[in-house]
Amino acid sequence: MRKDAPPPKDRKKMKRRMTEQKSGAGKKKKGKSTNPKTAKTAGQLQFEENKPKPPSKLSHTVKDAPVLALSGKLHHKVSEAEDDNVGVESTHRLEQTAEAGVHLTERSRRAHKLREYRATERAEINALHRQSLRDNPELGSNPLSRWQQKQAIKKQYAAAKRSGQRAGEASKATSTMAERVSDTLKGAAETSKQAGAFIMRHKKGFLIVIGLFLILVMFLNMMSSCSVLAEAILGSSAGGTYPCEDADMLGAEADYAALEAALQHEVDNYPSYHPGYDEYRYDLDSIGHDPYVLIAILTAYHQGTWTRNEVQGTLQMLFDRQYTLTQTVEVEVRYRTETRTDSNGDDYDVEVPYDYYICNVTLDNFDLSHLPVYILSEDQLSAYSVYMANQGNRPDLFPIGQYPNASQRQDYMDYDVPPEALEDEVFSAMLTEAEKYLGMPYVWGGSSPSTSFDCSGFVSWVINHSGWDVGRLGAKALCNLCTPVSPANARPGDLVFFINTYDAPDPNAPTHCGIYVGENMMIHCGNPISYADLTSNYWQNHFYCYGRLP
Repeated sequence: MRKDAPPPKDRKKMKRRMTEQKSGAGKKKKGKSTNPKTAKTAGQLQFEENKPKPPSKLSHTVKDAPVLALSGKLHHKVSEAEDDNVGVESTHRLEQTAEAGVHLTERSRRAHKLREYRATERAEINALHRQSLRDNPELGSNPLSRWQQKQAIKKQYAAAKRSGQRAGEASKATSTMAERVSDTLKGAAETSKQAGAFIMRHKKGFLIVIGLFLILVMFLNMMSSCSVLAEAILGSSAGGTYPCEDADMLGAEADYAALEAALQHEVDNYPSYHPGYDEYRYDLDSIGHDPYVLIAILTAYHQGTWTRNEVQGTLQMLFDRQYTLTQTVEVEVRYRTETRTDSNGDDYDVEVPYDYYICNVTLDNFDLSHLPVYILSEDQLSAYSVYMANQGNRPDLFPIGQYPNASQRQDYMDYDVPPEALEDEVFSAMLTEAEKYLGMPYVWGGSSPSTSFDCSGFVSWVINHSGWDVGRLGAKALCNLCTPVSPANARPGDLVFFINTYDAPDPNAPTHCGIYVGENMMIHCGNPISYADLTSNYWQNHFYCYGRLP
C-alpha cells in the first residue's frame, strides 16, 4: 500500500560528480573534479410464663463481637489497598458476598427459633390495636393515624415486656398507652390540619420556595457536569503532554543530530572514507529531521516516560531506518593516448585501454515522519498523533532559530461551503464526515480517526463513510478508481489529484489528493487537515486532474 506525504514539503536531491584520472590521461569531462578524499438482630422477643425462654440475642452478639471486630478491621485494611488493585478489589467483594451469605444463614436460623414467639406477639399487638380503635374510632380515620397508633402500641408493648411485667399487666399498660397515643395522635392530627391550612393560605409562597429549590438542584447538577467536562478537557490536555524531563528530550535530540552530522561528514568526504575509485557520482537526499517528530515517536514507542540513556538503542534503530547510504561500482573500459618512439626514433601515438572505476553513492532519506506507521502499534500510533497535534504542549521546546527543521503549530483554514452545494445529499454527507476531522495532524499511513490520517487515508475514510466501500486506497489507486473530469466540469464531491508533491518513485503518478468543494476550494489532509485554495501557485504547479467517483 502506498503512503502519501504532506504536500508542502518537497524532497530535493543533490547531485555532484568528482573524477580522478590516472597519469597519461584522457580528457576531463564537464561536472567532474579530481583528487577526492573522504569517511515502559433484635428479633422482637416474646416473654410468656408458659413458654421456654428464647435464645438471647445479646449472648450471641457478645459471643460474635471479637470475630466481627476482627473482620471489620481486616475489611478496612483491604479497602485501603483495593483502589490501587483491581484484582484485590474483586477478591474482596467476593469475600464480602460470601460473608453476607453466612450472616444471612445465621439470621434465618435464629428467626426460625423465634417464629412461634413472634406470632403470639403479633396477635396480642393486633388485639390491642383493634381495642384501641374501638375505644377511639376517630384514630382510624386515615391510614397514617392507624399506622402511627400501631407503631406506638408496639413500642409500649416491647417496653412493658422489658420491665418484666406479666401478660395481664402488659395489657393494662397497653390500654393506658393507647390513651396516651390517642391524645398524641389527636394533637398531631390537629397540628397537621393547622399546617395544611397555613400552606393553603400561603400556597404562592410555598410554590416559590419549591421553584427556588428546584433551580438550586439544577444549578448544582450543571456545576457537576461542568466539573466533569473540565476534568475531561484537562485530562485530554495532560494526555498530550510530553512526560519526560527537558534535559532528556534535548539530549536525545542532540544524540540523533550527532548521528546525522557524522553521516553528513562521511558524505562530504566520501573519497577519503572509501578511496580507490576513479570517479565518485552522488545522488543524495538531504539530511535532517523534525525534532518534534523524534520526541513524539520516542514517547509513543516507549509508552510514556523515558530517559536519554534508555533510548540510545531506539535512536540508532530510527536512524538506520531513516537513512540508507549505498554505493555501486561500475567498471568501464576506456582508452588513453600514449606517445611511443619507434626504432627509427620517431614518436607516435597509441590508444591504450584501461579499466575505469566509477563509485555511485546514493543516500535515501525515508523521512522520519514516515516511520511511525511501520514501527508503532495502533495504540502507540494514536498517542503519536496526539503528541504531534499539540507538539506535546511544548511549542517552546525547539525554537525555530536553533532547530530549523522543527515544525510549527498551524491552525487550519476554515471555509463556508455555499448552501446550494449542500443540496446534493451525497456531497453533504461527504462534507459532514470530512469536517469532523479539521485540525487533526498529518500522519503518514494514518487511515482512521484514532491514528489520524495521511491524504489518501483521509479521502478513503470519508468516502467509505459516505456511501462507498472502496477500502483503504492510495492516491494513485483513488485516481484510477475515478473517471477523469475537466476543471470546467468539476463539481463538489469530485476528487482532485496532484503530482510531485514529494519525491515519489513514479514522477508521473499522483502523490496527493483532496475533495473538491466548489469555488476552487478543496478539503484535504495537509498538516493539519484543512481547506485549501486551489488557485495558489503551489497547487497550480502540482495540479494533475479532477476525478469523479463511480
